[in-house]
Amino acid sequence: MNLTRLICPLESGGFLPERLESVLRHAVTAGERTQMITTTEEFVPIKGERILFLVGLGENGLNLEHYRMMQKMRQPGFLQDCIGGVIIDGSGELYTKSTARELVLTANIAGCTFPGKPLVEATGSLRNFQVQARLLNTDRMGAYQAAAADLAERVRRFVGPYKKNPRLLALHASDFHVSNTWNLWEMVKPYLTGVEVEELSLRNGEISDCTGCPYTMCMHFSDKGKCYYGGTMIEHVNPAVERCDGLILLCPNYNDAVSANISAFINRLTALYRKTPFYDKYLFGIVVSGYSGGDLVAMQLISSLNLNKAFILPADFAMIETANDPGSIRAVPAIEERAAIFGNHIRNTLTGKILGTSN
Repeated sequence: MNLTRLICPLESGGFLPERLESVLRHAVTAGERTQMITTTEEFVPIKGERILFLVGLGENGLNLEHYRMMQKMRQPGFLQDCIGGVIIDGSGELYTKSTARELVLTANIAGCTFPGKPLVEATGSLRNFQVQARLLNTDRMGAYQAAAADLAERVRRFVGPYKKNPRLLALHASDFHVSNTWNLWEMVKPYLTGVEVEELSLRNGEISDCTGCPYTMCMHFSDKGKCYYGGTMIEHVNPAVERCDGLILLCPNYNDAVSANISAFINRLTALYRKTPFYDKYLFGIVVSGYSGGDLVAMQLISSLNLNKAFILPADFAMIETANDPGSIRAVPAIEERAAIFGNHIRNTLTGKILGTSN
C-alpha cells in the first residue's frame, strides 16, 4: 500500500517549514504518488486511504489552518476506513503531544484507525530524540528522520490482526451496584457474540502504582516477566493482557481523568511492554462522565496506550456518554441502540470485518 494523502495545514501562501520538509523527504518513498493537502478548501472527505498528518506549530504552539481542518474533520465519517499516522513539528518545547492527542481523537471519531505508536513528535530543540539518536549512532535530526520514515512505512503496511474467536479483556474498578460505567458495559456485552470476554477488577487498592525504578532494574525484572513490586498485577493482570487480542477499559470520569486504579494499571504496564510490545492488540474504551469531559479521559487513554504503549486504536475506539445519578445511564435517549452499535463494532474489529484486516 502507498501513502495517498499528506495533510499539511499551511496558511494561504505559506511554505512547509524547512525541517518538516526534510523529514517529509524521508517519509515519502521515491515514486510514491501522494496528494498534499495544505488548505481547508482542499480538505474533503477521504475514504479508505493511507494518510499522514504533518503539522508544524509556531512558537506559540498553534497552527490556525490545522484547527480549521479539525473543524471540518468533526463530521461523522469524514475519514471513513482510513489508516493514519501523525508527525507534529514544534518550534518550541510545548504543545506537541497535546496537539497530537486531540488530532488523533478527532480523526478517530471521524473513522480513522491508528496503528500502535502512530506519533512522531519533535520539540523545537529535538531534545526528545536524544536517546534515539544515541541508540542509532546519529544526531537528533537523523533520529527524527528515521522515526518519520519508520512511521510512514508502518502506516503503509498496517493490516489489522484478527481472530476467529478473539479474546477481549475488560478492566474496571467499578462498584457493580451504582456504576453507570458498569451498567453501560452490561448493555454492550450481549453483542459480543463469538468473543471470549474476561473481566478483571482493579478495586480495593490491590495494584500499587509504579514508583519509577531505574531503567536497568525495570528491564531486569521485565526480562523475567516480572516487576519489582509483584502482586496481582504480575500474577493476574499481566497474563490476562498477554493472552488478550483486545483490551477495553471501563472508565468513569474522575476529575477529568481515569481513576487511580486504572492509572496505576497503565503505569505498571511498562514492565510488560518492555518485554512484549502491544502492536497486535486493539484498544477500546467506555467512558462515562457525570457532567462533562469524557473527551479528556478518552485522550488520556489514547496518549498512554496508543501513542505510548502501542495498542492499535481502531476507528471509533470509545463509547463516550454522560450520566450522573446511579442507574441514570439507562435513561439516556437511544442508549441501547448505541450500545448495540458499539458492541457489534468491537466484535467486527476483532474478527476482521472492517478495512485494514486480512479478512
